[in-house]
Amino acid sequence: MTPDTPPAVRPRRRALRTVGLIAVAAVIGLVGGTATGYGIQAEREPTPLPALNQPGLAYPKPLPKGQEPEPLSAAEDRQVKANGDLRKLLVPRPKGARADGEDGWESLAVHASGYTGPSNMLEDQLDLGIRRVASRSWMSGELRSVTVQLVQYRSGSRAGAAEHVENQQRVASREDRSGSSGKEVKGSGNGRYYVFPVEREPGYMDLYMARAYIQHGDIAITILISDTRKIAEKDIRSLAEQQLERM
Repeated sequence: MTPDTPPAVRPRRRALRTVGLIAVAAVIGLVGGTATGYGIQAEREPTPLPALNQPGLAYPKPLPKGQEPEPLSAAEDRQVKANGDLRKLLVPRPKGARADGEDGWESLAVHASGYTGPSNMLEDQLDLGIRRVASRSWMSGELRSVTVQLVQYRSGSRAGAAEHVENQQRVASREDRSGSSGKEVKGSGNGRYYVFPVEREPGYMDLYMARAYIQHGDIAITILISDTRKIAEKDIRSLAEQQLERM
């Protein structure tokens, strides 16, 4: 015991004696109740056990002899889409929008260059097991820029898509000066979208930004919108939902 440790309060002997009597009474009651229960049970007629076989619980439904199970359809097997051409899963460019930048496969070097600290981002993505990137960008209105990326990761000991999305959501929450942690993308489970406060700097036009980060299996979905005019919340939300519906 150190000098700073307060002395423990010793219980009075009367309290210990009372606790001892209660414990003995509890043991006697337990033994007596158990003996009475055995006596009642011994006088009862034996109860038949239920049948062990319950065919109604069989699952899945047994197939006729010699018949093989049907393969999953493309609608049932999500990997059919995920392992196909990712470019076909990208949300289409809206009518009237102008193509801008990448539209199709995107190299890893180009993908990493879009982040602060490209070399560190490249190393991080390789560590997560990045496999391929499909991207589509367009311009609409006067100066609105939109980019949608599907980043697929290899299967392994690390859930690359989930880790990447979680990391980007953490960064977005930190960069959002309003203190927002984003809002949920309907039907995504862990997808979040963010609408950031305007950025103003002397000599430059106002900058508005919105982002969405969604994990779908081994694919990380990233949506970026920037504009010189205010971005409505429904714009990023509806685009995120449209992209998720195509997965």
